Amino acid sequence: MKRIALAVIGALAALGVQAQDAFPSRALSMIVPFPPGGVADTTGRPTAAALEKILKQPVTIVNRPGAGGAVGNAAAANAKPDGYTMLMALSSISVIPEADKLFNRKPAYTLDQLDPIALISADPMILVVHPSLPVKTVKEVIALARKQPGELSFSSSGVYGALHMPMEMFMHAAKLQMRHVPTTGGGPALTQLLGGHVTLTAGGPAAISGHVKAGKLRTIVSWGAERHPNYPAVPTFKESGYDITYYIWAGLFVPHSTPAAVTKVLRDAVRKGVDDADFKSQMAKLNSPIQYLDAPEFAKYWDADARRLAAVVQVVGKVK
Repeated sequence: MKRIALAVIGALAALGVQAQDAFPSRALSMIVPFPPGGVADTTGRPTAAALEKILKQPVTIVNRPGAGGAVGNAAAANAKPDGYTMLMALSSISVIPEADKLFNRKPAYTLDQLDPIALISADPMILVVHPSLPVKTVKEVIALARKQPGELSFSSSGVYGALHMPMEMFMHAAKLQMRHVPTTGGGPALTQLLGGHVTLTAGGPAAISGHVKAGKLRTIVSWGAERHPNYPAVPTFKESGYDITYYIWAGLFVPHSTPAAVTKVLRDAVRKGVDDADFKSQMAKLNSPIQYLDAPEFAKYWDADARRLAAVVQVVGKVK
């Protein structure tokens, strides 16, 4: 009887281990380090919906805005590395630690605290203005800014954030002075512009799409290496004589040291998810072409982009 009891206990223990190893066995969360309405949020929600279908578990969006994305990024970086907490981050994830170094601050997080799962999208930023501003070309924007130094204002997702950096690149290249109005994310930054509280901003193609179609915003110029397929009439800065490019990408991450078996499940799920018909339809409605890269390729892309942005931070210098 004792042997039978031990055998039963052993079998139950084995089943318990298997149950523990099964991933995912409960709901997951996806941290979006910005308020609703920005690129991370508009990309995160259809991604979460696609993952739910494949993983057969709820994937909840958790908006954690603050400090240009640093609050949410740090929350994910310091989360338990079990795969149940993911992060939908933007390219600004690489900028924040560099800015902390510039100011000799203790970094909110470091890049090696996060492991890439997949790149979802990568779009050039587009300069948009409030329709009341009497400009239709970048040359007209520059002329007006030079005529009224410091009077034109632009909103951003936060200091050194994904909307701030391209504007600093533009001002540096064209030798302009404009007033910076930081907010807590891309959504609030657009709200500031739509309400006429600022005159222009850099926006992601997906985030600005509906507002442009409704005539509430006017496109001026793109930071892309070439024209965006969904905005073929919008010229690039390079075409306008300024050699600057900036892409806002959205990628999925997990805390470093998440088990390889777990990251494989997530990688496989994203690979299937980007082919989901509903996901493709949602991204198409957002005018955001899917630019999927699996973890190894995304890691190389991220590393190169991080080095490029670190150099830009040094050029821009301290911004308060």
